[in-house]
Amino acid sequence: MDGPGTRDEHAAYVQAVFDRSYRRLVGQVIGLTRSRAEAEDVVQEAFVQAVARREFATMDKPEAWLLTVALNQARRRWRRGRHFLGLLPKLTEHPQRHDSAVDRVALLTALRALPAPQREAIALHHLADLPVAEVAELLGVPEGTVKARLSRGRAALLPLLEETYEDSPQEARHA
Repeated sequence: MDGPGTRDEHAAYVQAVFDRSYRRLVGQVIGLTRSRAEAEDVVQEAFVQAVARREFATMDKPEAWLLTVALNQARRRWRRGRHFLGLLPKLTEHPQRHDSAVDRVALLTALRALPAPQREAIALHHLADLPVAEVAELLGVPEGTVKARLSRGRAALLPLLEETYEDSPQEARHA
């Protein structure tokens, strides 16, 4: 099939495939994820990739490609989730000395304000106590990228935590 030429034509083609395939794809992916919400997420991610790939419009079997992408994404999420479940004991077995409920809430609130890549790096390195090399491997990025994310994330956290502890700025450094 000859694909659409313009960006608008490509988007219209992807929309047409979406309209005729989305429900069927979600139904197939539920078999792997066992969760409708998770299946919808990975199918949507597959369509996002389709929009980004101009060659999608020239594929003989676009629905099969979408299913493959969605299943691969679901497997990737499952593997990552399994690894994070293994980290839970590490996150709970060594409470910090200055750990109060207020500190934990303040830290979690501040972490939520960070971009996801920085939040992931900080959680894995500082909360799960993983070395930079292991964080890099887990996230699939170079060590230098992890170091940059840690540095930027810590720099962004400081003012957020100081905001929480305006009356006592030294407490922000301990949180």
